[in-house]
Amino acid sequence: MLAALGAAGALLLAGCSSDSGGRESEEEAGEAGVGESGTERLTIALVTHQAPGDTFWDIVREGAEMAARKSNVELIYSADPEVARQATLIQNAIDQDVDGIAVSLANPEGLRDALAAATDAGIPVVSLNSGLDSWQDVGALAHFGQDESVAGEALGERLNEDGAERAVCVIHEQGNIGLEQRCEGVAETFEGEIENLYVEGTDMPGVKATIEAKLRQDEAVDHVIALGAPFALTAVTSVADAGSEAEVATFDLNSELAQSIQDGDIAFAVDQQPYLQGYMAVDTLWAYNTNGNFPGGGQEPVLTGPAFVDESNIEEVAAFAANGTR
Repeated sequence: MLAALGAAGALLLAGCSSDSGGRESEEEAGEAGVGESGTERLTIALVTHQAPGDTFWDIVREGAEMAARKSNVELIYSADPEVARQATLIQNAIDQDVDGIAVSLANPEGLRDALAAATDAGIPVVSLNSGLDSWQDVGALAHFGQDESVAGEALGERLNEDGAERAVCVIHEQGNIGLEQRCEGVAETFEGEIENLYVEGTDMPGVKATIEAKLRQDEAVDHVIALGAPFALTAVTSVADAGSEAEVATFDLNSELAQSIQDGDIAFAVDQQPYLQGYMAVDTLWAYNTNGNFPGGGQEPVLTGPAFVDESNIEEVAAFAANGTR
């Protein structure tokens, strides 16, 4: 399926570039060698639950914009971590009569009515990142992401291999079902002791202080599991300031975190390929509008992870991370 989508994308590399929401001019995109399809101009909205400072979503957006430039699509990006405001952004997209909506489903129930309104308006919807268990229920054509429970279970098994005995799983956004599933998955397979540590992800000094306090209070903690790259990098500082010997592992990547793996400050990361999630979401909506195509027949999600990144493969991955695409 992935190969077929990639081949379809390759056939479109010719001509001029779209502006993709204004982040890159047509001239700049043309210089980069990105072509544009000869199909009708479309407008697609990408609405996520990105919180300020969460660089994970910058990578998702990069992938979405690449697909938009290639396929003659104007991409409208908006985000809000509060589910009610995210629902309002979806309604705004409906009011603009977009040709498709890609949405993250961190809180599917809170978005159900807004997505029903999109469907009623004849606007196709796909989901990405969060919502593996809910995308069909809210009427999405397809879903792109990883199975968070499976990813968590894989991380728990890795902790066993590394000889971990006591871990904390740092949840930076309460109410986000995907983050809860990650920690539950870790607990399912990890043979040691683990507990969840809740922090406010938009308050990074508070994140640092909470992790540090936990490590000072419980010196037996030997692994801190973060659920996003910025929080893993902050955890490294917390470990140092607490005088702890705990190792830091995480879900998700960015360029700074890739460097930290190279430097030995972070043990490993579980990569779900956010660039691919954004790219495939926009590309699928283009294909559906252009030719009625969508992957999986509405029955199966398209999995983009998990995959481990550690000292054994970081050199290869770091080259892509430096470009902002991993």
